[in-house]
Amino acid sequence: MGTNFYFSNFSTSQEQRLLEDLIIESIRIYGQEMFYCPRSLGNFDPMYGADDRSSYQQAFSVEMYIKSVDGFSGDGSFMSKFGLEIRDRVVFSMSQKIYNDEISIYTNTIRPLEGDIIYFPLNGKVFQIKNVNKFEMFYQLNKLQTWEMTCELFEYGNEVFNTGITEIDAIQIQFSTDILDWAIQTEGADYLVDEDGNYIVMEAYADFNIPGTVDKVLKEGSNNYPTGSNAFIDFTAKDPFSEGIV
Repeated sequence: MGTNFYFSNFSTSQEQRLLEDLIIESIRIYGQEMFYCPRSLGNFDPMYGADDRSSYQQAFSVEMYIKSVDGFSGDGSFMSKFGLEIRDRVVFSMSQKIYNDEISIYTNTIRPLEGDIIYFPLNGKVFQIKNVNKFEMFYQLNKLQTWEMTCELFEYGNEVFNTGITEIDAIQIQFSTDILDWAIQTEGADYLVDEDGNYIVMEAYADFNIPGTVDKVLKEGSNNYPTGSNAFIDFTAKDPFSEGIV
């Protein structure tokens, strides 16, 4: 016996729009206003699936619902072989209609993409999208209404930020290890160099202690800078596998 032909649950556009409007209204009531920043690829490697010249040039203010109402999930804070790592995870939900109206028309994308970031003003942190669930609500009234985005705390990797939002752009200022971000410039935006062509950088650049890089630049107001590998490698040690040959 088939379904009741007097009821049409999958071909009524009015019902679909009603449900979509109710979901949008619910997100605006119970959600939070956040900034969505799409990633711009500069040198994407299809073999490794990575890009070493990513940038974030836009920021869109949209409302999202926080599905992780019990707090952050994921591995949290733990000590690894690389030191302290924080892997907070959170799940956001966004209306597909809002994405199409507010973001898609400017980015030419049909959905949120992995690698895009979301700034959460409530705690002042930036999260990166790791996975997008396309079927959060499985075709209610024969339509998809939302995107579910699983995000983790963003780890800075020398990306360029120029979104116009001070709190987001401050990430590059605080964590960048690119020498040009620390080099001193003139009023004409020209970089200052010494007689050997080394950039003159701000004193704070040496705090990163980057082997092989700090020793190639000249710190502001100082002619004494570290000598790189001599600080942590003892070249006088003998090879225990050389059978007595020095």
